[in-house]
Amino acid sequence: MSAVVEPGSPESAMLLRWSVLAEAGDSPAAWLVAGLGPCGAWDWAAQAIDDPVSATAVLAPTVPARTIAAAIAAAPRWAARWDESDPATLRERTAACGAQVMVRGQAGWPRAFDALGAAAPFALWWKGPADLEWAFGGGIAVVGARSATAYGEHVAAGIGAEVARGGAAGATAASGARAVISGGAYGVDAAAHRAALAAGGTTVAVLAGGIDQVYPAGNADLLGRVAETGALVAEAPPGRAPYRARFLLRNRLIATAAATVVVEAAVRSGALSTARHAASIGRPVGAVPGPVTSAVSGGCHELLREGAAVLVRDAADARELAAPIGDALATARGAGALVAGGDAPRQEFASPADRAAYDACGGRGGDLDEISRRAGLTAAQALASLGRLELAGAVLKDRGVWRRPMDKRPRASQS
Repeated sequence: MSAVVEPGSPESAMLLRWSVLAEAGDSPAAWLVAGLGPCGAWDWAAQAIDDPVSATAVLAPTVPARTIAAAIAAAPRWAARWDESDPATLRERTAACGAQVMVRGQAGWPRAFDALGAAAPFALWWKGPADLEWAFGGGIAVVGARSATAYGEHVAAGIGAEVARGGAAGATAASGARAVISGGAYGVDAAAHRAALAAGGTTVAVLAGGIDQVYPAGNADLLGRVAETGALVAEAPPGRAPYRARFLLRNRLIATAAATVVVEAAVRSGALSTARHAASIGRPVGAVPGPVTSAVSGGCHELLREGAAVLVRDAADARELAAPIGDALATARGAGALVAGGDAPRQEFASPADRAAYDACGGRGGDLDEISRRAGLTAAQALASLGRLELAGAVLKDRGVWRRPMDKRPRASQS
């Protein structure tokens, strides 16, 4: 959980400065701020720029030499932006482009980002009325190919509309509206954003560059409408261009949503990086299957074959992925509609391994060897996770086959 940071405090000012000095994914900066605090990290960086030897001596008693060397090597690149990091100037630039800014740990900061640990952004710029804490905490990321097929755009739109609406069209008891989170790109992203807007729901687009760098230009009108009712979000300060590396790094923010669904993705698609980020922090991942002959669905099929994702057919499957275990069980037992995005905190899995084991039990389940293979765990790790999940009532073992209680009865055990 992020420490509370008050607006106008020295910590707030230093986090703003670090958002300028360091690119997303700058490991030495992340380590310094996490270990020394934003103010201590700033002081150390200033010392490292002026006198690397004495700065090394400060950390040498307690920090590995390789870690110190990486920070010393990073100091010159921070120095190059030192004069650009004045907090007052940053706030003026933010206001000039009609945006707002908050720093890590400030009231309203999305707690979902805490799953990223030291790799969480130092600051966040945004435009729009959406509650970002609610949006990321319960939202569903819908991502996929820019060169999506008509099928992919149709499926993405269906999922986006129903997730944002909170239930299937015509449903008398909505199962809880959730935000639709994506990257604002052509193809699947745009289809999901448009459908959520058309359904009257909330959608959030995470930008790769600064909040004033709308990309792609062809989606400017769409992203403008997203900002009117949802939010545009950026971790880069105003003025930063959307370079390719920043696209890949912003995907980790999209992946902090309650669940990620990949609609269409080629084997080398950037959307798969979002899926990998989500899996690494214990978030559930789903993939929509396509024709086996379709190259644009090849990445989705690989995720499914490897057990890295569960099969998603529609918004109901996506909502099940995002639901806390207890809510999913209640729905399966006919205890009423799932309520999402409310005031109650979202139940988390004890570990990424537990999340992976739970996902691997989907469908018709499997024996221990199958579950461990699908989840990418050793047999011992899978058994430990399954034991915890069984105690929670999230999975059960029937004739040697582990499955979720709401799924079909398992096939007879082969053992």
